[in-house]
Amino acid sequence: MRSELMIRVTGEAGQGLKTIGNLLCKIFRRSGWNLFANQDYMSRIRGGNNFFQIRVSNKPVCCTREKCDLIVALDKDSVGIHRKDLNESGRMIADLQKFGIENDPQYIDIPLFDIAQKIGGNDIYINSVACGMISALAGVNFASVKKELEMTFARKGADIIEKNIHAAFSGYEKVNSQAKDCGFVLKEDPEKTGMLIDGNDAIGISAIVSGCKFYSGYPMTPSTGIMEFIARYADRFNIVVEQAEDEIAAVNMVIGASYAGVRSMTSTSGGGFALMTEALSLAGMTETPIVIVDAQRPGPATGFPTRTEQADIDFLINAGHGEFARAVLSPGTIEEAFYLTNKAFYLADKYQIPVLLMTDQHLADSYRNVDLFDISRINNEHFIISKEASVHVNNYKRYALTQTGISPRAIPSWIADVIYADSDEHTEEGHITEDADVRIQMVQKRFYKKMEGLQQEVEEPVAYKVDDADMILIGYGSTFGAINEVCRSETNLGFIHLPQVWPFPASRFQQLIKKGKKLLTVEGNAGGKLAKLIKMETCIEVNGSILRYDGRPINRDYLLSKLAEELKHGSSNLSK
Repeated sequence: MRSELMIRVTGEAGQGLKTIGNLLCKIFRRSGWNLFANQDYMSRIRGGNNFFQIRVSNKPVCCTREKCDLIVALDKDSVGIHRKDLNESGRMIADLQKFGIENDPQYIDIPLFDIAQKIGGNDIYINSVACGMISALAGVNFASVKKELEMTFARKGADIIEKNIHAAFSGYEKVNSQAKDCGFVLKEDPEKTGMLIDGNDAIGISAIVSGCKFYSGYPMTPSTGIMEFIARYADRFNIVVEQAEDEIAAVNMVIGASYAGVRSMTSTSGGGFALMTEALSLAGMTETPIVIVDAQRPGPATGFPTRTEQADIDFLINAGHGEFARAVLSPGTIEEAFYLTNKAFYLADKYQIPVLLMTDQHLADSYRNVDLFDISRINNEHFIISKEASVHVNNYKRYALTQTGISPRAIPSWIADVIYADSDEHTEEGHITEDADVRIQMVQKRFYKKMEGLQQEVEEPVAYKVDDADMILIGYGSTFGAINEVCRSETNLGFIHLPQVWPFPASRFQQLIKKGKKLLTVEGNAGGKLAKLIKMETCIEVNGSILRYDGRPINRDYLLSKLAEELKHGSSNLSK
């Protein structure tokens, strides 16, 4: 029996690849296996070539691999495109006769379309046929397949459920009679518990449990899943969700809702965030807490709408005109996406600032099985004058100067006094001013004092084997999965992962770096942006950067191949 399988289902957009992938993830999870899954899809409704891939293992997995053990091709083009990605012992299942493709020792010819037509009279049933075949090859008990099909198609009616079960069973039996000796069987562990979730849903759950009561956004891949998740549960948790006409309207609505006293957020990608930057400065000037998620994708302009990149780090740190405090959090796992979203609301509320949560398409859309989140770790402390205490407030100053730079925050209509808020420079009361001394005090309040407080609450870097390793890999965001796996499998490697990039954890980072260690950043961009940030904030210059900017995620095999090049040629080739 194998301890791991890398599976890919590929075909055209419109063939239901996400349906197959999600169903397989649930089936494998029910069988007690660990998994990591992601999808690669083009920005089109029909045609092209998409795929959904799942890495299944008896051990925890954090990323995908380059080569596949099993590929199921649902159209002719996929056979040629993905043949090169098979392992030496890998197999590809395809309807070779229908596609007019000559057989190959690594191919398994199965009449997928004939089976689907005979059972349901429609090619759409190849989804269930494929699920049945893959489950059989992996050694899944068909009872698990049947259960998930019943749950997935519960709203479709008994006839649809029965046809899908029949289609899956036909694929299951066909493989067992024709290719049962491929050696792909995994050992089941049905006692394992946990949940299957992607990054966007983890952020959505955290926003809800963190007390978010207003969400406004404009749909923009790959952030849209957050809005869809929160909207799904909006009625149950009394949340207002507004699909705005554009990103400018969305962020200004969020500022308005927050000013009125409720925790508010929006999400977008780089192009949408570019439109939000004027409002970001408005939030900074009016000291209004907001949370913005930037789920990065390749730019500039529209770029690759459905793919991944990490090129916005310096943009987020410096976005908006003028100087004001902000925090930029950079989760690298499903768990960090959950807990750091809560921290984003906490920091925004406490310091009355915009907080930016920087993810990317790979983290946003990738599924992994994780333990249940620990709700006891959620911090829902609110930093506003309560409704009860508001009746005693007199001579209120919205921007009162304090030692920490944080002014008491009252809610309009809860206090008797008028609350003045202004986007111009203003006095403590909120009245417009051009007084130079007041300007100095307000800049110190909004920028210096709040940044000083934020420095005390920086999320600590995650470090592994930095004392013993010869080489230390440094990353942030979704590169963590590949870095973590590679460093734990190689004795001479350690890593530092940064779940927060601003304020940069400079003092702790400097403590972790030992003399004589070779330092490499691992980044999904072309400019080595993290390397430059490290140098700017710590005066530490890394030895090189492993970069990827083709829109594809950095996985274990990609990172290993680049490290092999480094060992062979030296750091001069790292950025190429």
